[in-house]
Amino acid sequence: MMESQNRKRAPAWTEREVRDLIAVWGEESVLSELRSSFRNAKTFVKISQSMKDRGHNRDIKQCHMKLKELRQVYQKTREANGRSALEPQTCRFYDELHAILGGSATTTPTMCFDSVNGEGGNTEPGFGDEEDDDVEVVDSSEQASG
Repeated sequence: MMESQNRKRAPAWTEREVRDLIAVWGEESVLSELRSSFRNAKTFVKISQSMKDRGHNRDIKQCHMKLKELRQVYQKTREANGRSALEPQTCRFYDELHAILGGSATTTPTMCFDSVNGEGGNTEPGFGDEEDDDVEVVDSSEQASG
């Protein structure tokens, strides 16, 4: 079957695709769905459809994998910043991801955020992982912090 051969490696995401994906992800309706439901299949159908509307051909699985990857990159960067006050690490799209994952666009309580942000040094791994429960049932970072 030709179809499965083409599926083996998804073409690399262009910067524009990633920006559009983040834009779709950051929409309030999508965010609240990702937070409220444990099974996000329907939400990813919607995300994939929004990508098609923007002219990108990305299926549900590709969108899911990419979101997961972006979240991991963001968290690694953030943890690195928590450990070293010397040189702030950044990653591509950090600001956009921070808007989604950093507390400003989420409804999770942010009281504990301020104390951590002001002071480099006491960020524990796994901090800010609340959103991860939505996508996977088991998350390695949870075992680490638990």
